[in-house]
Amino acid sequence: MSITSEKTQELIKEFGSKSENTGDSEVQVAILTERINNITEHLKLNKKDHAGRRGLLGLVSKRRRLLSYIKKRDSKVYIEIIEKLGIRK
Repeated sequence: MSITSEKTQELIKEFGSKSENTGDSEVQVAILTERINNITEHLKLNKKDHAGRRGLLGLVSKRRRLLSYIKKRDSKVYIEIIEKLGIRK
C-alpha cells in the first residue's frame, strides 16, 4: 500500500528542482498521487476497508490544497504537473 523508497527517489528526480529537495510542492503532489493510486488499487480489492478509504480522502484533500497553491503561484507549472500525472481538474 505504501510506495518504495526507490519510487520516491524517482519522483523526486523527475519533479524536483534538485535531487534532494523533497519539500517542493511539485514533488509532494507527485508522491501523494502515487500513494493515492496505490490505495485506490487496494480499495478495489478490499471494499470494506473503511479506514483506508478515510485515509484516501485525506490524501486527496491534501493534494488538492497543494495543487491550488501551485496554481495560484504559477499556472504554467500547474498545467504541466496535471498533464504529467494524469490528474483531472
